[in-house]
Amino acid sequence: MNIKISRGGAILLAMALLSVRLSAQDTLRLSLPESEKMFIENNLALLAARYQVDGTRAGVIQAKLFPNPTLELSGNLYNPQEKKFADFYGGSGQYTASIQQLIRLAGKRNKEIRLAETQLKMAESQFEDLLRTLKLSLRSNFYKVHFLYHSFSAYGNQINSLEKLSGAYDDLQARGIVTLKDALRIKSLLYSLKAEQTSLQNELNDLQSELQLLLHANGHWIMPEADKRVALKLTLGDYSIQDLVDTAFNNRYDLRLSEYAAIYAQQDYSLQKALAKPDLTLGVDFDKRGSFVDNASFLRAAIDLPFFHRNQGNIQAARAGIEKAKTLVLQQKLQVENEVRTAYARALNTGKMLQSMDVGFEEQYEKLLGGITENFQKKNISLMEFTDFNESYKNNILQFNQLQNDFMQAVEDLQFAVGKTLFNY
Repeated sequence: MNIKISRGGAILLAMALLSVRLSAQDTLRLSLPESEKMFIENNLALLAARYQVDGTRAGVIQAKLFPNPTLELSGNLYNPQEKKFADFYGGSGQYTASIQQLIRLAGKRNKEIRLAETQLKMAESQFEDLLRTLKLSLRSNFYKVHFLYHSFSAYGNQINSLEKLSGAYDDLQARGIVTLKDALRIKSLLYSLKAEQTSLQNELNDLQSELQLLLHANGHWIMPEADKRVALKLTLGDYSIQDLVDTAFNNRYDLRLSEYAAIYAQQDYSLQKALAKPDLTLGVDFDKRGSFVDNASFLRAAIDLPFFHRNQGNIQAARAGIEKAKTLVLQQKLQVENEVRTAYARALNTGKMLQSMDVGFEEQYEKLLGGITENFQKKNISLMEFTDFNESYKNNILQFNQLQNDFMQAVEDLQFAVGKTLFNY
């Protein structure tokens, strides 16, 4: 009895097992660029953040508006001498009219416009930083699922072989050709692999849930389509740590947000000082019969006298806000630099380990698995050697896939820390 299964067959088997569990879901095959495009178009958190930016942009429009003039009319409701209602006109009628306009002084309007424009830039920076964070989650989960599928197929490869072998041994044991101990040892190995595959399936389900939420694709089973050798082909290039830190300073929107917050604090301080200066109200009044002469007209001007309220508390608070914002910018820069250095070191170390491995390692192990199974059938190797090799095959394939995934996660963390896509793959 010769039991072999090709790599393509193993993946098809894995997909068949998945489809049994997820028959109600459609498979959606996506490359990384396709996933990102779908994410940009459909992600609900991003859509909500866009509306927030639009709302802040409306604040700039609002800040540019001038105060409305005030029109006041007053007339005679009832004239008891003439016994007339609404006696506005004629020789006995009386009414007054006035119009007033608030004139804002000390450049308050321009200062409020600049403040609103800075708020808009802050909202845009928050949106970009949210986009950066969600894209990391998308790309990270994309590669986790990608490599877990290959680990799942490795289990499928072994399970398919062992199920046939276990069935054959049950038949041989029933005929007294092999011992019960040997048949149970094969079955125990098979059950152990199935239990581990189920645990892997649960991990895949959790990752699928996150991908579906990110892509707004509930009801679809996301199948990442990527080069299996992507981690082996990727190198970190000639980037120096200082180049990466400088790139992060220029591209990190959370740092830019803190810088805009410092600008906002300075502008708010300027506005609070301007608010200490009173505004001027100008107006024109007309009185038909109630003044020193008929049809009297007046020019009115009013201004608050800043004897008590000069906005002292808000000015002091705004001055403290400037120092706080400066401190937070410095703290954010230190955090960005620390994140870049940590991510670069992790990516560099993981990459060196991965590059030291033989690129043909996995294929050689898979070919050897078929040969080991065949030799065990021919009794050229013992049951102990057979089970030891199966365990070694599983552990090494899983470790190899995990190492590739660790490297891709480290690269994604580095790009996240830098705030820019550095590598095309």
